[in-house]
Amino acid sequence: MAYPSAAPSSPPRQPSVKVILASADVQRVVDRIAHQILEKTHGAADTVLLGIPTRGAPLARRLAARISAFEDVSVPVGVLDITLYRDDLRRNATRAVGPTQLPAGGIDGMRVILVDDVLFSGRTVRAALDALGDLGRPSSVQLAVLVDRGHRQLPIRADYVGKNIPTALAESVKVTLAETDGTDEVRLYGEVHP
Repeated sequence: MAYPSAAPSSPPRQPSVKVILASADVQRVVDRIAHQILEKTHGAADTVLLGIPTRGAPLARRLAARISAFEDVSVPVGVLDITLYRDDLRRNATRAVGPTQLPAGGIDGMRVILVDDVLFSGRTVRAALDALGDLGRPSSVQLAVLVDRGHRQLPIRADYVGKNIPTALAESVKVTLAETDGTDEVRLYGEVHP
C-alpha cells in the first residue's frame, strides 16, 4: 500500500533584520550625544547622569567617560531601577528588582539626565520620573537615548537623540552593547514576510 507523500514543509519564516548602527556607528553616536550634553549644559555643570537598566546604565557610564575625555569634567553617574514603578507589572512578567545607585552627592538641585537605549512608548521614562520623585528633587530632568523609534503613548520627548529610526508598530529595535551583550550594534527586526 502506497502512502501519499507529505507536502514539503516550508522553512519557518524569519523576520527581516537590518543593522542600523554597527559598532563604530554606536561609538560616534555616543560621542555626538556627549558633545551635545556639554553644549546644552554649559560644560555639564551641576549635571548627573542616571542610566535606566539594563542598557541605559552602561550608556550613562560611556557618556560620562566621553564627556571627561572631551572636557576633563567628571560627571557623576548612577543607576535608576524603575521596575516597581512600571505600569505593566500586573500584566507582564518583569525582571528582578535591581539596585538604584545614586551618586554620592545625590540629585537634589542637580540637572538629571536620564539615559536609556530606546525610546518607544514613553512608559519607561514615565516610570523613571515617578522613581525620581521618590529619591529627591532635581532642578531639571532631561532625557538622552541612543535610539528614538517613535510611537509615543505619552507626551514625552528626548532632549538628546543618537538616531531617529522611523518604525512600524510590528517592528522592533534591539540594542546590544559590549558591556551587556558582547558587541555594540542596533538592529531593526521587521515583520515576517512570506
